[in-house]
Amino acid sequence: MADKIVFRIVLLVTIFVMGVVIVLNAKILPQPEIMPGFVAYLPGLHAILNGTCSVILVISFLAIRKKNISLHKKLNFSAFILSSLFLISYILAHFYMPDVKYGDLDHNGLLDDGEKVAVSGSRGLYLFILLTHIVLAALILPFILISFWFGINNRIAAHKKIVRFTFPIWLYVTITGVVVFLMVKDYYPFP
Repeated sequence: MADKIVFRIVLLVTIFVMGVVIVLNAKILPQPEIMPGFVAYLPGLHAILNGTCSVILVISFLAIRKKNISLHKKLNFSAFILSSLFLISYILAHFYMPDVKYGDLDHNGLLDDGEKVAVSGSRGLYLFILLTHIVLAALILPFILISFWFGINNRIAAHKKIVRFTFPIWLYVTITGVVVFLMVKDYYPFP
């Protein structure tokens, strides 16, 4: 398959994913009246998927430094699968779940003065981590797909060139995904 076709597919996938996420976050679709019970466990699953992906990415980096190409490929494929599962689960969760606000102890979707004061020192840090996580996750998606394409087609020079910045950003996104969950987990309206 020619690179031009692959790049077009990557662009279409990226636009589709970003469009779905924007629609879900903007609450354009009516939220279902009943949230299936399993949805309450998805944020924790997201943290597990992101954390596992972080570990796999680091081990993959170490494997390629030791010239273990076979292990490197297997680990990258695993990280790609985990990130894909995360994305599907993330979309599912955002379809069903109400918005969760950092500091919303009474789970009413609003921050009253007392709640704002309680988290005033950490809210800025949380918002910084969350915003950089979201922006970089959106920006890195096409580069992950392209670097994966180059890797599976043994286009090593192109793969190395793009992975130099793709790897640290992907790693940042997976690590901050866990951090965001740990910071906001007490504010979910379910156990």
